[in-house]
Amino acid sequence: MERAAAKCYLPSNGALLDEIERLKDADRGFKVAYSISGTFMEQCVLWKPEVVESFRALANTGRVEFLGQTYHHSLASLFQGDTEFLDQVRLHRKTIRKHFGVDTSFFENTEFLYSNNVARLVEKAGSSGIYTEGIERILGWRSPNYVYRPKGTERMKMLLRNYGLSDDIGFRFSSRWWSEWPLTADKYAAWLNATSGQCINICLDYETFGEHHWPESGIREFLRHLPREVLKHDEMRFSTPSETAERWEAADEIDVPDEAPISWADIERDTGAWLGNEMQRSVFAGLERLGPIVKRQGDMELLEVWRKLQVSDNFYYMFTGSGGPGIVHSYFSPMDSPLGGYIAFSNILLDLSMRTSHMSERGGGTGGKDR
Repeated sequence: MERAAAKCYLPSNGALLDEIERLKDADRGFKVAYSISGTFMEQCVLWKPEVVESFRALANTGRVEFLGQTYHHSLASLFQGDTEFLDQVRLHRKTIRKHFGVDTSFFENTEFLYSNNVARLVEKAGSSGIYTEGIERILGWRSPNYVYRPKGTERMKMLLRNYGLSDDIGFRFSSRWWSEWPLTADKYAAWLNATSGQCINICLDYETFGEHHWPESGIREFLRHLPREVLKHDEMRFSTPSETAERWEAADEIDVPDEAPISWADIERDTGAWLGNEMQRSVFAGLERLGPIVKRQGDMELLEVWRKLQVSDNFYYMFTGSGGPGIVHSYFSPMDSPLGGYIAFSNILLDLSMRTSHMSERGGGTGGKDR
């Protein structure tokens, strides 16, 4: 946390706050959106509270939108029932309101996981729109650079990540083998200006700016100069997701069947990053089965353990694929191997199951309210 805060969160927040303030009186100012999980906020409060303060300063400008998501950055949307997913969405909304004094309207599910049912649930929870990945198998001949309508919803809007332009920054920025290296802010702004459509959604892991690409790569200078380079082009402006969705009518309807959800992970952009092998699927099934039993105990400590086991990273560490995706998973994993991740998770799951069983034998838990 200290390394990421020093290399990414604090300097990047500072750079973007400077740009917002510098352009606050301009006709076309700078705006940005963040998706921050409840578990991330917990870690910031514990270990680096100044990161919370820096996000609060951004929120106070009125030019930053905070997106809704699951509190635990979890895979709850893949459970058979919808109760846990909706509970985490509501818990996350309370957390963002508590820390930043704003409400979340637009939604980004964990790792852009999406299906028609996710959109229906998010609409039920009160969101006005949702993000997901702009991949060809859901778009066909259409472009990701338009506002769409999720199938099965009444008023929802959908925005799609332009993964090509996003990955130019997120993955290729510091790759010297890339024919476009070095990528400068003015070059990238020209690419954006030449891109047709209603909107261009550039969505990145925030650690892109200092962690994935080290400061020595020039990534921070790129971030600092990009807003002013974009606004040199008269046809472009920055908008929050909610503003974009409100401005444009839906160009068409997007259908993503519930049996084939999509995400932004790996080459396949499906659920394979977390549920692609038997190890992952077996512990996920065990975790889901344990949920109703844990909830019946009324013990908030055990419920929190069960929810933290849902964090997508836990399953990401068990990925066994090869090639580029395998290298990426291995880079982010603290485990010595996918099998090590599976064994560690299984042991924790078994311990939680045993503790829950013992409580059942004693006749219940300690009660208490959800935070």
